[in-house]
Amino acid sequence: MGFGVGDIRVERSGDWLMEQIAATGSLTLRKVGASRSGEMRAHRFLSSGFASVEAIMETLGARTAERCAGRRVVAAQDTSEINFAGRSAKRRGLGPAGNGCDPGFFIHPVLAIDADDEAVVGLVDARIWTRPQTKAPARRGRAFEDKESARWLEGCASAAEQLGAAAEVTVVGDRESDIFQLFARRPEGVHLVVRAAQDRRIEGGSLFEAAAAAAPLTTTMTKVAPRGPGDKGRLARVELRAVRVRLLAPASLSAKEKTGAPAVELTLVEAREIEPPEGVASLLWRLLTTHAAETAEQAREIVRCYRLRWRIEQLFRTLKSDGLALEDSQIVDAERLMRLSAVALGAAARIIQLVDARDGGPRSCGDVVDEALVEPLEAIGKTLEGKTERQKNPHEKGSLAWLAWITARLGGWNCYYKPPGPKTMRDGWNRLASMLAGYAIATAKAFP
Repeated sequence: MGFGVGDIRVERSGDWLMEQIAATGSLTLRKVGASRSGEMRAHRFLSSGFASVEAIMETLGARTAERCAGRRVVAAQDTSEINFAGRSAKRRGLGPAGNGCDPGFFIHPVLAIDADDEAVVGLVDARIWTRPQTKAPARRGRAFEDKESARWLEGCASAAEQLGAAAEVTVVGDRESDIFQLFARRPEGVHLVVRAAQDRRIEGGSLFEAAAAAAPLTTTMTKVAPRGPGDKGRLARVELRAVRVRLLAPASLSAKEKTGAPAVELTLVEAREIEPPEGVASLLWRLLTTHAAETAEQAREIVRCYRLRWRIEQLFRTLKSDGLALEDSQIVDAERLMRLSAVALGAAARIIQLVDARDGGPRSCGDVVDEALVEPLEAIGKTLEGKTERQKNPHEKGSLAWLAWITARLGGWNCYYKPPGPKTMRDGWNRLASMLAGYAIATAKAFP
């Protein structure tokens, strides 16, 4: 399956475009195309009537679903704004960004993460939209399905539909996803872990009162994700509490919305930091989940699942200013820009996978390339090995780490000193993609 519907050339061009974006680390079509003909090929794909955001996401989602079969999966979802403030204002078809003034649009991806080894598996789905130029009706006058907040339930439904072959699926969201309808309408086959945004009504009192009254289960160490470039994150010592609660529907919901779900049974897990470093805000997570947390180990696992949400923040950083710089794109047409964004999401996930693989691990290279390419990859890898043990690929053949070693060597890494960085990995992937394309042409083989 390729990034198009009904035209094999468009499908192949979409695959090619994603690989080129991952390889070059750029969304500038002149650089991505590498030549005038390549640049025009990218423009033709983005303008094609056979290509659409939906078709691109369907393709990426199907590939991810195949890789998730039999795995325990955390499906992290979040929203990011692409704002063109201070850049060219001549954007056709874009409504206002979050500030209501500058042109922009929004991206809401669902990212699959292996719950056991914490590696990025791929994109499940994404919604990409821009707001209307005219002011929307008051929220209270609209059905839930007509509100932007419905995207959280849509992302949950996509995870349930796409990841049916996974061993277990837990959808994770931040405080913005703390919406009663998400719990009340949760699709079958998925669990939820959502950070509470507010003190809610529960049977017998309030949410925060219940957390304070619960007996401590244990203390444990948890990783706090990096907040940006230069921040390596930290370890926090937290006290865990857990209690079953019966969440009542908000009084603001209409009688129709309350029908069938006046209350929802959930588990509340609180992680409160003990003695944070001086000058650092104390960590406090209150997590609402459909999982049970009757033991300290179960509570720790729920906190760990929520912590994996940082992976989608990493995806946004790779997509935006710290990586592909989507907000600097010179494309002015909204439809073409959104198609480029959908392909760029797939490329950003690919870049993260390759950088992660530097550190080794048993995952198959099939998470990134077709496994039929192992034979030519082995031949390429042998030409990159030196005479010393330090210059030989130490990883298991066919693993993602094995592929990453080959990629890093092609990018100029000499096997000594510090590990290869993102730029080295991108340069290496660029060379490797060209070599594999030549192999496919020479052997008349096509790979997805």
